Amino acid sequence: MDVKSKVQLYLDRIGYDGPLDRSAQALADLQDCHLHAVPYENLDIVRGMPISLEIDHLFDKIVVRRRGGYCFELNALFGWLLRELGYPVTDLFARFWRDEPSPPPKRRHQVLKVEAGDQTYLCDVGVGGIVPRRPVAMVEGLPHRQGDETYRLDKDPYYGWMLCELKHGEWCRLYSFTEEPQLPKDYIMASYWCEHAPDSIFTKAEMVAIRTRGGRNTVAGKEFRLFTQDGVNVFTPQSDEAYKEALHQHFGIKLD
Repeated sequence: MDVKSKVQLYLDRIGYDGPLDRSAQALADLQDCHLHAVPYENLDIVRGMPISLEIDHLFDKIVVRRRGGYCFELNALFGWLLRELGYPVTDLFARFWRDEPSPPPKRRHQVLKVEAGDQTYLCDVGVGGIVPRRPVAMVEGLPHRQGDETYRLDKDPYYGWMLCELKHGEWCRLYSFTEEPQLPKDYIMASYWCEHAPDSIFTKAEMVAIRTRGGRNTVAGKEFRLFTQDGVNVFTPQSDEAYKEALHQHFGIKLD
């Protein structure tokens, strides 16, 4: 399959049919579509299936087989798509602060720096929790209101850029990153740690999440939570077959 065909299949996968003019608006719409179509999930890790970060393997998993992935998979493939569409993209390493010791012990997250128009943006489609659904301009201290969420990028003299969210009237740290460019192979060791380390959160239980137009759907272990404007529906499937059916219904995931 040629690259043009693969790009179109990817765009079909995320439901994007807008302009491909390398604009900031197109970039925002691509990220928004991605977050509403491709789930974050660690199901292969929990099932003991090795993760490949090769683009061809990621394309087969996420686009052809319509699965999801975690940051090293999702942002790697999204970065590939953006490059094929003509956006200058730089891969970066980030350090998570939310729900971590202070300071966090290691960098274990991949993010993208993307040029669009005359501005530089932080793009990220690889987080299971609530993070920006649209790119964030890399301008220090500039608030970004996105629906009922607000974000900004601050500068830390030691940790570099710090993505923060406004929560209960206070700015809370989400993750930090520097602008040192990374190569694809730079993520292999971090991904291996996430897959195998005894204290890795990714090996403990199933984690699945996706944005929906009315809220978001999540799985923690065997418990499903469907968040809407009317509240949250919580349930636990009572059989493996019911669990697989719920994954397919609420996340589009069909396990092999």
